[in-house]
Amino acid sequence: MPAPRGRATPQSSILNPESSLLRVITLNVNGIRSAARKGFYRWLAAQRADIACLQEVKAQEADLDATMRAPKGWHGRFSHAQKKGYAGVALYSRAEPDSVREGFGSREFDAEGRCLEARFGALSVISVYLPSGSAGPHRQAAKFRFLEQFLPHLAALKRSRRELILCGDWNIAHREIDLKNWRANRKNSGFLPEECEWLTRVFDELGYVDVFRGLNAKPEQYTWWSNRGQAWAKNVGWRIDYQIATPGIARRARRETIYKRRRFSDHAPLSIDYDWQLSRSAPAGLARGGRGAGRATRRAPAG
Repeated sequence: MPAPRGRATPQSSILNPESSLLRVITLNVNGIRSAARKGFYRWLAAQRADIACLQEVKAQEADLDATMRAPKGWHGRFSHAQKKGYAGVALYSRAEPDSVREGFGSREFDAEGRCLEARFGALSVISVYLPSGSAGPHRQAAKFRFLEQFLPHLAALKRSRRELILCGDWNIAHREIDLKNWRANRKNSGFLPEECEWLTRVFDELGYVDVFRGLNAKPEQYTWWSNRGQAWAKNVGWRIDYQIATPGIARRARRETIYKRRRFSDHAPLSIDYDWQLSRSAPAGLARGGRGAGRATRRAPAG
């Protein structure tokens, strides 16, 4: 539970004693080395974030330099795909997790590095990367197999009574509002009726919450743009990157930001601030600027 405001709390007992807001970022980097060359780590250092989830890192541990493994002040965890240059997810956190779990018990998809859970007290943050079916029927069939296997895992997570935030590229635009050319894409992977209905089950049957839509009901809020044509310039995009959460922490969401000033990949970072403090040990390296304990200060928007 969040620490009470206005009372001095020992530095070692909370992640960020100055702010009651937990900032969580998710981004499909479409190659972690490519994103690094485009300035992703410099941007991340300025975000005052607590947790960052990455997808499609397209690298194995031997491919990563020290900054990629664990940027200064962060702990880094990875679930690499066995296939070189493919898929893979990562999670950076200022606080060291209580525990980390790779995969979700699927022989086929755990080998692709698609799910990584980090536990911080009563909260789990999960970096997840659902398959894309756009490469052809064989990959769409694999995507449907993933959905079939992942739904029971989501149900089991919900039964654990933990607070959960699942961050990542779900490769599904849920509603017509979530992609520009929805009529032309009704028969394309990412907006197939079966995929949309599956995501509806996640929300309506399992009781998860689309946190972004709880804060922002506006159209044309996209997180991915094709590299073809003028999709980025004309904002012809899709919203396929989510923070999907259990109702308890979803109610604590206060601010959302899709960052589009600079591009690190074909996706945009999605940041959400939650009124939540992690009951965990102090972050890696020095505590941030020696901040005083117990003061509640709102953060500036991400960007």
